[in-house]
Amino acid sequence: MCGIAGFIDPSLNKDAAQAYIGKMLQSISHRGPDNTSVWKELPVVLGHNRLTIIDLSDAANQPMNYRDACIIYNGEIYNYIEIRKELESKGYAFTTSSDTEVILASYYEWGTKCVERFVGMWAFAIWDSKEKLLFCSRDRFGIKPFHYIFSDTKFYFASEYRALKVSPLFSNELNLNQVKRGLQLGWICYDDETYFERIKSIPAAHNLIYKDGKISLERYWDIDTGKSLDISFKEKKEMFYEMFFKSIRLHMRSDVPVASCLSGGLDSSSIVSCIKNIFPGTAYKTFSVFYSGENKVDERPFIYEVLKKYKGIEPYYFSPTNQEVEEYFHKISDCVEVPLSGSSYISQYFLMKLIGDHKIKVVLDGQGSDEYLAGYMHTFYRLVADQIKKINLSKAVTTTFAVNKKLNSNFSKTMLHFGKSMLCVLKDEQDLYSLEYKNYFPFLFTDGDAEIPFSLPEKNGNSVTNFLYHLLFTTSLPSLLHYEDRTSMAYSIESRVPFLDHRLVEFCFTLKNEDKIAGVETKYILREALSGILPDAIKNRKDKKGFVTPGEIEWLRGPLKFLLEGNFSNLDFLDQKRVKGLLENFRSGENKYANLVWRLATLNNWTGKN
Repeated sequence: MCGIAGFIDPSLNKDAAQAYIGKMLQSISHRGPDNTSVWKELPVVLGHNRLTIIDLSDAANQPMNYRDACIIYNGEIYNYIEIRKELESKGYAFTTSSDTEVILASYYEWGTKCVERFVGMWAFAIWDSKEKLLFCSRDRFGIKPFHYIFSDTKFYFASEYRALKVSPLFSNELNLNQVKRGLQLGWICYDDETYFERIKSIPAAHNLIYKDGKISLERYWDIDTGKSLDISFKEKKEMFYEMFFKSIRLHMRSDVPVASCLSGGLDSSSIVSCIKNIFPGTAYKTFSVFYSGENKVDERPFIYEVLKKYKGIEPYYFSPTNQEVEEYFHKISDCVEVPLSGSSYISQYFLMKLIGDHKIKVVLDGQGSDEYLAGYMHTFYRLVADQIKKINLSKAVTTTFAVNKKLNSNFSKTMLHFGKSMLCVLKDEQDLYSLEYKNYFPFLFTDGDAEIPFSLPEKNGNSVTNFLYHLLFTTSLPSLLHYEDRTSMAYSIESRVPFLDHRLVEFCFTLKNEDKIAGVETKYILREALSGILPDAIKNRKDKKGFVTPGEIEWLRGPLKFLLEGNFSNLDFLDQKRVKGLLENFRSGENKYANLVWRLATLNNWTGKN
């Protein structure tokens, strides 16, 4: 994992170019502390901070040259060994054992279509001196970041916003559409937009070409949501098992030790359990966060189930105190570069700090599973809607009551749940999220009737399929991956996400609803495929938890109460009267809009520094 930065700016002389690239690389030095190098062919400048993972030799440092091309690259191509063998059979020679050189050779063999062959995560830029073009690409899910500013013929790009802030093109003008999405929906990025009007991102699964002073974007991959597999569940379960284990094996490729996050939940436990099955005699480190004391949140009993089943695991734990939450908040806010949309990312930061303190460079984490295996409870609204659409009203009613029994809901809440499912029958995802955007929280902007600042186009497939597709590409995963990248790289850690092998994701989109949800059991195929591998207590878990914390309310009334101080004058683009009312009600003990108050408080704190 690394940090990349570069630019094409015809207005700069050699000294000015060196000064800018030096500042950009210094600002993201945490992403790659093992080597810093620069390549220049004015007006093109490429810089790289390296974190050594594959081929630890100096020969694999970047920027790396190959024939007429030079690359800077952040990520891992996990199938680089297989691609290298194919290229060698075509006559290509290699001087390193790195995946970086494989990308360059692949570019020469297949051009920009080379990315279609890669299994992995990446953000790279290749300067082709012969064609006089810059080929930039971002992986299929946007696991690795690629941000840029383009103005006239000038193009600056980097792994993090902070590197672009030192460029001559930066302006701190806020993108108010993104501020709205952040407050109302909790999204911290959308498509190519960021919180800054001038900074853009290459969207997931896109290539960008800079040539002759112009840029063009093209999508190179998408999920076909209209496919389905007409085979038995037993066969599907076996296919899932094989594909997941194959992904784990690929993600374990490394020339440095690999460890795992372990929450005790289904996803991280699946990863660790599979690793111990593949490498049973290998000592393996896991890392976990819990909270003790008055606001105890402790998943260790489930973690212990994994430790009991598999020997040779070395567990490490950290329990943040209120004092540490207060002390580190500003570091965390600076690290993630966006307003903290929820408290869970504070736990994630402390987890990465624990891993970094133990000098681990590579860690596996469970992001992505919930988004395509129907792990979120909101999926049930769409599931019931699909049952109603199939004129299976009795099944829809049975599912509704079963889900609400699990949630300990009263009759009134159960009827409300059914009503929301009926809404999903009548409206698509764009309409549903538009309603949430307008009505879930009090709308605080003065242009309350303005155009909805997002688009969720209808895809092939049923309501569940459409919901899951947009979780992956718009509504959930992009934000999660942003935080994952920033918190891990703050401690020079490469975080890998084996659930996001695109072949596994494509396969799961061919499954039926009942393959993913059986009764009230979410992620059904994962549970069944790993039956006997997962500890039974975890396989049978019915609750859903992410990075646990005592919660926004407890922290805003406790160690982070300083976030509520002042008059929030930084947020002068909001209806100040309504903001004041929300804050006063919360201070007086009302918790109805606590999530919105949290987002207001963290936004106010963030804007004061940006």
